[in-house]
Amino acid sequence: MESVARGGTRWKRFAVVMVPSVAATAAIGVALSQGALAASFSVSGQQFKVTADRLDGTGFIQYGALDTGKSGAHPVAVVGLEDATITNLCQSVVVPVPVFGDVSMTLTAGKPGGPKVKANNLYIDADDLMANATFRGVDIGVSVDSTTKGPGPSKGDRYAPDSFAQQADSVTFTDVKQRAWATTAGTFKLSGLGMKVEKGKHECY
Repeated sequence: MESVARGGTRWKRFAVVMVPSVAATAAIGVALSQGALAASFSVSGQQFKVTADRLDGTGFIQYGALDTGKSGAHPVAVVGLEDATITNLCQSVVVPVPVFGDVSMTLTAGKPGGPKVKANNLYIDADDLMANATFRGVDIGVSVDSTTKGPGPSKGDRYAPDSFAQQADSVTFTDVKQRAWATTAGTFKLSGLGMKVEKGKHECY
């Protein structure tokens, strides 16, 4: 079975249309090359934006959860992927600095024509997404506690037991734009990594 979806997803629509969040975030502060991040942590007060030309993943799961930090509680759509390959990744975060003003950090990796970004056991906690999405072997409406095709719910995630989830054997996302609160991964290999820090607001989109 194959399905295709396009559009943006926000939390109010999430319970009705779980358009997948898409991946490929390098986590703020970034686990460079091969970094393992704790699955449960207090999120920062800044969201980050991510774009990618393409993401191919196997073992897909998506469910609703709640991220928390000093900035409060943030409902998110969590996407989990057993393995992901990403082309032309961009991640940006803007940090407001008292007196000095906004400071932007931008990361890029996996440029077209070069080695792609690779990740396994990848989880993205996002609240906004626009992309083209193709699912293969998709199951919609499965209990989050009974998923079998993806890595399963991330340890430490706050979610309602037996709540709505979807899963698929494999997925492809193109023209990705997403806003996220957190990312964790068992391994994140960022080929051709570039980083830029500059004053002002300079985001991936």
